Amino acid sequence: MPVVTGFTGSSVWHAAYAFPPTSQEYWQAGFDDFAARWLPILDVFEEQGVNFALEVHPTEIAFDTASAERAVQAVNGHMRFGFNYDPSHLAYQGVDYVGFIRKFSARIHHAHMKDVWWGRGNGEAGVFGGHTTFGDTRRYWDFRSIGRGDVDFEEIIVALNDIGYAGPLSVEWEDARMDRVHGATESAAFLRDLDFKPSELAFDAAFERKERQ
Repeated sequence: MPVVTGFTGSSVWHAAYAFPPTSQEYWQAGFDDFAARWLPILDVFEEQGVNFALEVHPTEIAFDTASAERAVQAVNGHMRFGFNYDPSHLAYQGVDYVGFIRKFSARIHHAHMKDVWWGRGNGEAGVFGGHTTFGDTRRYWDFRSIGRGDVDFEEIIVALNDIGYAGPLSVEWEDARMDRVHGATESAAFLRDLDFKPSELAFDAAFERKERQ
């Protein structure tokens, strides 16, 4: 089925750090605003037979599992609303990025493959980045060429196979320390080596046949 990937924005992202304490009424107003803007758009997607895949990402209405659940609820579970899965934006936040696949199995319409490491900085810039640029050695997290970060892509492939995902594994390469042609080439090779076709038979089918003989 055709898919359009993109962002929605968020009218409440600027208040992501909830201090002074932010009321649930305030957050709900943000999700209501999102629904008012996007339900008519999603209805057009329905008319055209196209799915929308939001990249779950800081600055968007959905940036982790909890906010993704709330976004789905805000649009009344509209079946044209789904996600572009990208583990890199979940992992450094401490979100279960493999669990995300299983929770939203019917809504994973596209998959970015991008790596990241976290917990490496010298303690001067935290998870919010400290207004540093990518590649700064003070950073708590940074994007890496695929296979050189902390993301477990084998578990991701297993989970995507388990939910029946048959779309592309789109390499989104970002690594401030590496030549991009070298990085993109090695990332594509890494994924080709790791990706595998799911089994079409139960693993113990051979034993069942033997028992029946």
